[in-house]
Amino acid sequence: MVELREITKENYEECLSLNVADSQKCFVSSNAHSLAQAWVYYDTAFPFAVYADNTMVGFIMLGYYEAQSCYTLWKFMIDVRYQNKGYGRKALKLGIDYLVDRFKAEEVYTAYYSANDVARNLYRSFGFCETGEVVENEVGMKLIVRDSKFMI
Repeated sequence: MVELREITKENYEECLSLNVADSQKCFVSSNAHSLAQAWVYYDTAFPFAVYADNTMVGFIMLGYYEAQSCYTLWKFMIDVRYQNKGYGRKALKLGIDYLVDRFKAEEVYTAYYSANDVARNLYRSFGFCETGEVVENEVGMKLIVRDSKFMI
């Protein structure tokens, strides 16, 4: 069973120890950097550990981007030891569900580095579409929740 759990003083060090493959490090921020951002943006950042049963397998941070009045998939990673097991897909669904259930989000934005085919394909499989915006090699995407194949 995959679930999202709050980052706490009991599990944050385990979260900091999660890593992606060396070839993926250029695509994601470290979890230390992400948790620092969550602390600074504490009122609009929603960080969670991704658990499969009682094993932490990843990290996801959702947020509300006030400047553009939109909800975002801000950070997302699955530890290299647990990739290709379906945990990312399940965690992404749970993250979108969280934004819809808690905030009634109708759209979710994210971005991926143009060379990150895995992220692009995952997001597209959920119904995310490119927005046409590219900033510093990051391609913007938007999900209209009602159109998602994985709608609640």
